[in-house]
Amino acid sequence: MKTFHLIAIPYRIKTFTILNPSLFILFNMTLERKKLELPQGHNKLLLHSCCAPCSGEVMETLIESEIDFSIFFYNPNIHPVKEYLIRKEENIRFAEKHNIEFIDCDYDTDNWFARAKGMENEPEKGIRCTMCFDMRFERTALYAYEHGFRLISSSLGISRWKDMQQINGCGIRAAAHYPEIEYWDYNWRKNGGAHRMIEISNREEFYQQEYCGCVYSLRDTNRWRMKNGRDRIKLGEKFYSNAMDEEH
Repeated sequence: MKTFHLIAIPYRIKTFTILNPSLFILFNMTLERKKLELPQGHNKLLLHSCCAPCSGEVMETLIESEIDFSIFFYNPNIHPVKEYLIRKEENIRFAEKHNIEFIDCDYDTDNWFARAKGMENEPEKGIRCTMCFDMRFERTALYAYEHGFRLISSSLGISRWKDMQQINGCGIRAAAHYPEIEYWDYNWRKNGGAHRMIEISNREEFYQQEYCGCVYSLRDTNRWRMKNGRDRIKLGEKFYSNAMDEEH
């Protein structure tokens, strides 16, 4: 009999007991990384990254697959600037650790707020999020077009808190502005990707974000927390750690 920990979704850990060792082996096999190849004969990738926790598994998979790629960080939605810098600088450190090019794009928050006008009270996964993904992918596709990349993708879809269909739709729409650009809608969650995302975050002790990123997400998350007797989010204080497993 074998007992092991499975992190099913971010921030929650469940313990399972496996009576049949062969099932344990089968489970481990489903979590193994598979070597990837870029679609349609492409030879390099521009990867939009939202943060280190989401891009960590994506980056390590691409590295193990010997795929040439660069990180493109364009996230003017993240508020306030303190939170933005924490997420960006952590992503830079992880990219430097693996000798991956990190492209730091503008933090043009005025543009983001202008496009979000009238959508301040829209729910998560609604039209405001679609606008936000559109804006970030449009800039990613433009940079790709201007700098010789023909394939783009994003780490956003690995999060179980996101609507993958919504994200892929925005990516495909942004790439369609340029005949030479294609959006790679690979499902980064499968083959254990979502599980390894948490493992890597624990190993690297990444900053643990408690809201999506924008000021409206922060507002709504704090409202929910206070309604349920929890303290407001304290920026820059919570980190992933292997201690999470030890506590359970």
